[in-house]
Amino acid sequence: MTISRRTVLKLLAAAPLLSPTRALRAAGDTGLPAIPPGPFVGTRESLDTYQYPAWFRDAKFGMWAHWGPQSAAEYGDWYARRMYVEGEPQYQHHLERYGHPSKTGFADVIATWKADQFDADHLIGLYKKAGAKYFVSMGVHHDGFDLWNSKHQPRWNAVASGPKKDIVGLFKQATEKHGLRFGVSEHLSNSFCWFGTAHGSDQAGSLAGVPYDGADPRYADLYHDYSQMPPDFVQKVVHGPTLGGMAMSRSGPDSWRQNYFDRIIDVVTQYEPDLLYTDGGIPFEEYGLAIVAHHYNTSARRHGGQVEAIYTSKSRPDAAAGMCVLDVERGVVDGIWPRPWQTDTCIGGWHYDTRAKYKTPKRVIDMLVDIVSRNGNLLLNIPLPNSGMPDPAELKIVEEITAWMAVNQEAIYATRPWKIFGEGPGALLRPVPGQRFNEANRKDFTSEEVRFTTKGDVLYAFFMGWPEREIVIAPLRTSSPNVIGKVEHVSLLGNPGPLEWDHGERGLVVQLPAQKPCEHGYVLKIAGLATA
Repeated sequence: MTISRRTVLKLLAAAPLLSPTRALRAAGDTGLPAIPPGPFVGTRESLDTYQYPAWFRDAKFGMWAHWGPQSAAEYGDWYARRMYVEGEPQYQHHLERYGHPSKTGFADVIATWKADQFDADHLIGLYKKAGAKYFVSMGVHHDGFDLWNSKHQPRWNAVASGPKKDIVGLFKQATEKHGLRFGVSEHLSNSFCWFGTAHGSDQAGSLAGVPYDGADPRYADLYHDYSQMPPDFVQKVVHGPTLGGMAMSRSGPDSWRQNYFDRIIDVVTQYEPDLLYTDGGIPFEEYGLAIVAHHYNTSARRHGGQVEAIYTSKSRPDAAAGMCVLDVERGVVDGIWPRPWQTDTCIGGWHYDTRAKYKTPKRVIDMLVDIVSRNGNLLLNIPLPNSGMPDPAELKIVEEITAWMAVNQEAIYATRPWKIFGEGPGALLRPVPGQRFNEANRKDFTSEEVRFTTKGDVLYAFFMGWPEREIVIAPLRTSSPNVIGKVEHVSLLGNPGPLEWDHGERGLVVQLPAQKPCEHGYVLKIAGLATA
């Protein structure tokens, strides 16, 4: 029997959830993973009709706790993988602190994650004061440990082991109490391959050939079961490159895709996040598309038919199609992206590391301004240590962001890009197409760097260093085709007094007061020019 797509959609809208795991048989076995009915189904055609909500475009700044059992060791990112790789610093650290991974593995590290100073309400209060409009909790990293009361990972979740606290639930409760939007990040789809190193063994030394604990079938629910996988696959995931290669592959059996689907559907259903972040493009095609549809449908039920949800993908084709929001890890887009997008980055490494050197507050503020001028949002991770309380250096960074936002926030929130995002040496450093992590090429901005935002009929001009006497906003020269109208009034945010200024062929030339209104970046509020 053939069945039309129209009939399938009608059946999906009318039918109850027949199975939490497979296709709706009532729809003639469409092959689509089953989700409760709603305005979206798990196809690209359906999801292409999605429209992003205004709150995300207005928010501009969010904060993130990229935190989990790998933070227990306080020795950097990908600890659960690298602790099984001879020659890696994490391997040596593990030997010295925990013992050999054939005897004391990551399962034992989980037990040392205490979160004994974790106070979600206190943290969200700090982040709200610093200007965050949304907060994202880690849901699950590549290590496969769920930070919620997980129905489909019953042994290795934060309620059953480790801190024995519902981390996602506590963060959601605090976030909503403080009036912020709530998000969850998931990095699970790579886990089947990423954890391959746990199935290996030392290649040299007295314990050469002795299997690590990942090979123990008692831990297959954490490290995955490779017993039915082809030998060449096992060889690649166990002995492949530590970085890249098979580590971030989404290969695996159908049972793994199904487990992935069940777990992410579970966290969306239980916690109804406003934002769902995935580490990569939409995973596993029909499984991932069904998750996105369920995320949007859950939001529509919660908000009286209005979809208030964001799903981020690192795939530009996904985002360009309009079905989700583009996320650029540790980087920026070239120019002004036509739709709202997001940079996710960190003040140091992703997971807490006692060796870390943090970005300065200036570097963070430079990035925020640059990203917002390009129609983007900044999602900033403050990596939490084992205890769950930021260290003093981290708190100092948060304090300086707080002070800067208190002066300049009106030029950030609910703004829109101008005709150009800015000008200066940093604006000329264009990202290489397809290149990720391009923030490493950044240098601290100086007064030569100018960035723009608009709000209504006001133009905001950021200058990112403080010159001695005057600032020249050269892109506002009267001969520029972008300049329509004549400047009528100029003020400096945070400065109570009037300014002397001139608008001519040099640009907008402003005589600066003796006292800086803040540190790191400064904002002229300009009236009289056309902003569209």
